[in-house]
Amino acid sequence: MARKRRRSSRKRKSDFGKVSIAIIILIGSFLIFVRAFISLISPVFNNDNNEVVVEQQHESMSHEEFIQFLQPHAKALQAEYGILPSIILGQAILESDWGKSQLASEYYNLFGIKASEGTPKVTLETMEFVNQKWITIQGDFRVYNSWEESMREHTLLFVNGVSWDPNLYAGVLVAENYQQAAIALQEAGYATDPDYSTKIIQVIESHQLNQYD
Repeated sequence: MARKRRRSSRKRKSDFGKVSIAIIILIGSFLIFVRAFISLISPVFNNDNNEVVVEQQHESMSHEEFIQFLQPHAKALQAEYGILPSIILGQAILESDWGKSQLASEYYNLFGIKASEGTPKVTLETMEFVNQKWITIQGDFRVYNSWEESMREHTLLFVNGVSWDPNLYAGVLVAENYQQAAIALQEAGYATDPDYSTKIIQVIESHQLNQYD
């Protein structure tokens, strides 16, 4: 009888060991699944957090910080396409209120560029000068992923023109100085504001943006 009891004890220990191993395997598999799930969803939350941080950084910029943030890319665009940095910076300041407008801070559109068919867009209120008076309308504006992307698209608008006139902004590209470029913008109808060229020139001169040309 004693021998029989010892065999039964050994069997119970063996069964317990198998169960323990199975539990450990199950726990390990569960932990692997949890880690894989976290790694899958974490980039989504990190991207959202990064966007919030960038927006906060943009909103807290001083005027000088705003200029210094944009001017290196404006210089790069000048080297590539010939557009004067003072015009890029002047328009960005005027159109976006130093990057603090809703269109600029939330949708990275610094220049009030309208959306074309098939491009990401947002509909916002905007002011237009029509029939000698300012009116409020709903406009569809292009949405960008960054200010740098907005700057490049702005320059490419001058380079490529529009579907009905590829040379619409040729005068901006060949201008010898910011005054000529600002007038060319006005004549091309970039904005409905009748004082647009004057305002651009004033912004450029007030902040000596022509030093980057």
